[in-house]
Amino acid sequence: MLQQIVIAAKVSAEHMADPAPPPVSKQPDREFLIQGITSDGKAFRPSDWAERLCGVMACFQPEGSSIRNARLQHSPYVRMVNLAGIKSVAVNEELRRIEPLAYHFILEFAKDNDLQVVDACLLPDPEIK
Repeated sequence: MLQQIVIAAKVSAEHMADPAPPPVSKQPDREFLIQGITSDGKAFRPSDWAERLCGVMACFQPEGSSIRNARLQHSPYVRMVNLAGIKSVAVNEELRRIEPLAYHFILEFAKDNDLQVVDACLLPDPEIK
């Protein structure tokens, strides 16, 4: 009986206070790019490596997003980009916070395959006047 009262008190206390919204960061998101070129300048094969890597990471979605009964969606934390004709994958540093093992997997993938990794910064879209 006492245990039920304690649990009920915890539940009602949780509902009494609204959770604080996450802080809004004015800083651009930090990212790094894994380029589809090895350190000796050769194109990385297979040619669909970026699609495969992004597909593996598709389950890592922002908190609160739901992909139930939906088509496969790539994660906003790991996305394909094409820079000057080079297939690349942009990895948002936020992935490290939400799933450290996935972040480590991506870094090891790049290292194991001798891919070039460069720091990047996602800049906000310019304001339209």
